[in-house]
Amino acid sequence: MDALLLSRLQFALNISFHILFPTITIALGWFLFYFKLRFTFTRHPVWMRLYRFWVRVFALTFALGVVSGVTMSFQFGTNWPGFMEKVGNVAGPLLGYEVLTAFFLEATFLGIMLFGIRKVPNWFHTLSTLLVAFGTTVSAFWIIALNSWMHTPQGHEIIDGVVYAKDWWDIIFTPSFPYRLTHMLLASGLTASFLIAGLAAYRQLQGDNKLAPKIAVRTGMYTAAILIPLQILAGDLHGLNTVKHQPQKVAAMEALWETETGAPLVLFAYPDEERRENRFSVEIPKLASFILTHDMEGELKGLNDFPDKHPPVAPVFYSFRIMVGMGLLMLLVSWLSSAILLRHKSLPRWGNKVLAGMTFSGWIATLAGWYVTEVGRQPYLVNGVLLTEDAVTTVPASNVGLSFTLYALIYLLLLVSYIGTLGLMARRAVEIEEITSEEREMAKASRMSPANT
Repeated sequence: MDALLLSRLQFALNISFHILFPTITIALGWFLFYFKLRFTFTRHPVWMRLYRFWVRVFALTFALGVVSGVTMSFQFGTNWPGFMEKVGNVAGPLLGYEVLTAFFLEATFLGIMLFGIRKVPNWFHTLSTLLVAFGTTVSAFWIIALNSWMHTPQGHEIIDGVVYAKDWWDIIFTPSFPYRLTHMLLASGLTASFLIAGLAAYRQLQGDNKLAPKIAVRTGMYTAAILIPLQILAGDLHGLNTVKHQPQKVAAMEALWETETGAPLVLFAYPDEERRENRFSVEIPKLASFILTHDMEGELKGLNDFPDKHPPVAPVFYSFRIMVGMGLLMLLVSWLSSAILLRHKSLPRWGNKVLAGMTFSGWIATLAGWYVTEVGRQPYLVNGVLLTEDAVTTVPASNVGLSFTLYALIYLLLLVSYIGTLGLMARRAVEIEEITSEEREMAKASRMSPANT
């Protein structure tokens, strides 16, 4: 393998590992704010118990997200020097804005959120939780702004082969930005919802019959049941936008080789790029045109209209189906679980087993969707502006291969450790059978029974 392929694989590994953690923390911060508000208004200790458990999960996840994000940023210089040389005048400030407006905000108030609960007034601690949650969302805003510009660039000019900013408003608010940001925020909400419900279900399977995990299951499933239809709507709007601005990506998603009106929806196929056709194709007539243009006879561009400038078909085609399949499974599980919870207040054992198995389902859907987005941009790093092969490093492939191997081993170790730590935290929470004296006083003050919390 040459340096180009190895560098692409290494960056894919880094972004895949990194995105796992912001996908959780963006929404988990808002869940923490909700738990803290409920405690503030009710003074019932169960909400503080939920807050204390999940703030530790947030801290662990935030730490891994920061570390992996720094490592990823280094690769702009080590593996992709042409990226910053060509478009650094746009990418650099956007990354800088993320640090100045979001990371500093998160880092400052995270310390108060983690260690100041007994040292500052309750209102200030609640405000700190709000600011951390807001900071994670602002961080997503700037990162998605940069990523969206790379897909649908505008507001710039090219002088002597270098990109310069011309209109920052256009650069930030590109045609695809609103859809990408909405899609990402909803994906984070679903990922955190299933994580909360999954870990709480695991606690119940371990024999935890306290109120806290039952509330966590309900909170996660009710939230997911609301968010998943919104995500489907956002995905539909995002698809319409992609048809307009990146038709070659849509053609790869649908394995559509020739431009067609009334194009069929390919449920499953084996795309053969050498023969430029699909084998073993299972199709529904006209449905792709209806979904992507809202017209049964709508026209969709085929891959053969972009002979040298379309992404690899198989990764985009299969990743899209994994994302959609996982989304439909999350819809089914959240609606079924919510229906049972509304009727019986708790899930049967088999329901908890399903939720425990779905704990990290949001990761699968997010990664699959991210591969559709990023692989679908190829062969460009910045669509129509900078080819991937023009930005890659000139160092020997053996050097890149060595760093790729080390990254893979370290990330595997960290991922196993992270999941293992979450399991350990859940099992230790099961062992806490008595509420603390502080919680008893809080419950007494609010005239609410602390029993079975």
